[in-house]
Amino acid sequence: MFRNILVAIDGSRDAEQALGHAIDLASSLHAKLTIFSAVTSPPSFAYATPGAAALGDLGEQAREETEQIVHAAVERVPPDVSVTSVIKQEPAKSALLEQIVAGEHDLVVMGSRGRGAVRSALLGSVSHHVLHHSDVPVLIVHAARDAGGQAAAEHSV
Repeated sequence: MFRNILVAIDGSRDAEQALGHAIDLASSLHAKLTIFSAVTSPPSFAYATPGAAALGDLGEQAREETEQIVHAAVERVPPDVSVTSVIKQEPAKSALLEQIVAGEHDLVVMGSRGRGAVRSALLGSVSHHVLHHSDVPVLIVHAARDAGGQAAAEHSV
């Protein structure tokens, strides 16, 4: 069925859930798993705000945070699953679509950040974009929600 799975992560609860599903799929299908993330560039106005100089290089901080997220994700993958990672410095929407083709992936697994209709309309949703522009199947995972619509914390026994 699926032999080369791409999972997109960004540190959100939905992405963590998506990673869990991608690991399970890759393990049960004996598929290769690629963990993908794109470095979120700080908006240009962030450098113009008071105190921005004290923050240092925001772009470097974003890259380090992305690398930490990807490293932690790779550590979750069991040894019997073949895993690689890809970090791109370009916008996530285009970088993901390019990676699907370049990596010859046959399934994309990603979380839905649940930004809501208004924010998605203004900012654009990466998962929505990939869903409508990918030539391969896309599995969008939502984190468990509580009764108020908030992402519920997972409990382990």
